[in-house]
Amino acid sequence: MSEQVLRLVVVVLCGVAGFVGVSLPHPENPWGLLGALAGVLFGGALVVSERHLRRVAGRTILQALVGLVLGLVAGGLLFTAIANLFVGFPSDIGLFVQTLCLLGGAYLGVRVVVDKGAEFSLAGFVRVLKEQPRAESYKLLDTSVIIDGRIADITETGFLEGTLVIPQFILRELQHIADSSDPLKRNRGRRGLDILQKIQKNVDIRVEISDKEFPEIREVDNKLVAMAKALHAKIVTNDFNLNKVAELHGVGVLNINELTNALRPVVLPGEDMRVYVLKEGKEYNQGIAYLDDGTMVVVDNGRRHIGQTIDVCVTSVLQTTAGRMIFSRLKEEAEAA
Repeated sequence: MSEQVLRLVVVVLCGVAGFVGVSLPHPENPWGLLGALAGVLFGGALVVSERHLRRVAGRTILQALVGLVLGLVAGGLLFTAIANLFVGFPSDIGLFVQTLCLLGGAYLGVRVVVDKGAEFSLAGFVRVLKEQPRAESYKLLDTSVIIDGRIADITETGFLEGTLVIPQFILRELQHIADSSDPLKRNRGRRGLDILQKIQKNVDIRVEISDKEFPEIREVDNKLVAMAKALHAKIVTNDFNLNKVAELHGVGVLNINELTNALRPVVLPGEDMRVYVLKEGKEYNQGIAYLDDGTMVVVDNGRRHIGQTIDVCVTSVLQTTAGRMIFSRLKEEAEAA
């Protein structure tokens, strides 16, 4: 049987059911034709609904049914609460209120569940159960990294997440340096305090001053390591010795110098670059230039070009604990070879 014939049969049966339902109890009732018309209209509505529902995804239909059931339950509970509050409702008003509660609950249930269906999926529910709440992430700043100042620029970029913690014993050390009679130390201490103020003004990063003390530990670095263990925090530093001590104690370290080295541009042998020869090198006839990030470039036969900007060709790259060195020679010599 084709779909069109089946739909026609449904409409006819609905019309017959409407006629019989109105005429059969009271054969003298003149509203039989009106019942048949109502049945035909109902059958037509069913056919139209069926054609539209076939275009809807099965998951959406299932969500709508779940929302309908939940909405009807919520509407029934709401009507029960209203009926208990206002005892003595007239029956006709009570029926009207109950209808409104059921219709409103059904509508809201279907709309909410369909719109938020992805959030209520079984996979999403399982994922939420498996995920553990993330613990607060703490980063401890030591004196050297505060005085260095680059930490303020890093926080502005948004690469550091969590809370920056400055212990009181670090602040006291900074203040002691700022009050030093040595002009160089005094300037370094004041610079560190200015850097902290700059970080605190950054609304995108949370900064805490911790009063936690370790009176049984005398050295500041050891206090910092103990505090990192207590808070399950990482230490942000550029102090090589503190880095090694923290790693020996199993404390995570974010070394600013290592970050800087990792972000330096990659230079390969055979590449050309343009540099400014600043001074004479240690070896005979060498010239020394520097890249923008401070990387030293040794130029063979570059002594005669001191004070000039020249083109060179990279011959090798040497990575040391102190940084990276690039060895090069004049471009014209490389082309002539």
